[in-house]
Amino acid sequence: MKSLFSIIFIVCSIALNAQNLYSKAYGNPKNIPVIFIHGGPSGNATLFEGTTAQKLADKGFYVIVYDRRGEGRSKDDNATMTFQESFEDLKDIYTIYHIKKANILAHSFGGIIGTLFTSQFPEKVNSLTLAGALFTQQETYDHILKQAKEHFKNDAAQLKEISEIQNLDKNSAAYRKRCYEMASKLSFFDMPNPTLKSEMLRNEYKAGEFYKNNIRNSESPLTFYKNEPLNNLDNTSVLKGIRKKGVPIFAVYGKNDGIFSEKQLNDLKNIVGKKNLRLIDNCSHYLFVDQQDVFLQFIELTLK
Repeated sequence: MKSLFSIIFIVCSIALNAQNLYSKAYGNPKNIPVIFIHGGPSGNATLFEGTTAQKLADKGFYVIVYDRRGEGRSKDDNATMTFQESFEDLKDIYTIYHIKKANILAHSFGGIIGTLFTSQFPEKVNSLTLAGALFTQQETYDHILKQAKEHFKNDAAQLKEISEIQNLDKNSAAYRKRCYEMASKLSFFDMPNPTLKSEMLRNEYKAGEFYKNNIRNSESPLTFYKNEPLNNLDNTSVLKGIRKKGVPIFAVYGKNDGIFSEKQLNDLKNIVGKKNLRLIDNCSHYLFVDQQDVFLQFIELTLK
């Protein structure tokens, strides 16, 4: 009787969590499963879903997108935003879509979540693909501020702001937020030379329903840094451990994604292997929009 109540409790917990999660699947359930993990904290999957999910499904994949609990379209005022909670959300996605193993496609901050999940549950992961994904966080922040100092070396006001950022608590939401604001000033997230296709994709996205649902929870970073003791992670050793467990790791990054240094990308190449890393020309952080065809080609070649 006690074990029966335990089973009922577990099933009810999954159902309650699932009710709070926005998710959607594209393609044939019999095809190769790919789960997309969006960036953040405070992000969502609308840009990927609105531009790329169906096109990836058309390549012969079963593509699942979702917004983490408390972020985007998964409204939940009680969300803790911790890594453990994000693992629970991801496991719920496996349950909802009846998947035993999947290919994880992780973008930006989602790379941290995807890496930690794969390390903890390698039996659930066929492969891990890092797409413009964070892996050595403090190195990224240091790189942004170093580049900013050089760029604004003759601007006293900007140099003062950079100094203020450097003096903040590095484990705070404010530090992360202001580092990325500085990166935006440097156009680190912008495609250098927008193509007609990339502009079309962005315009179609902004004119459609997905952009209307581009919900940003400004409290997410604050909640995450309050509740999650693990931050500014260096996942170099974690990624090496994943490879030792036999899970393939692929990495695809924009050559013009300014938040990553040349050293970081070389270090990543040494971890995943030269043949598993692709750097895309004229491409920044949102590589599935900047250079969608090349991105899709890479995913198709590696996961098939």
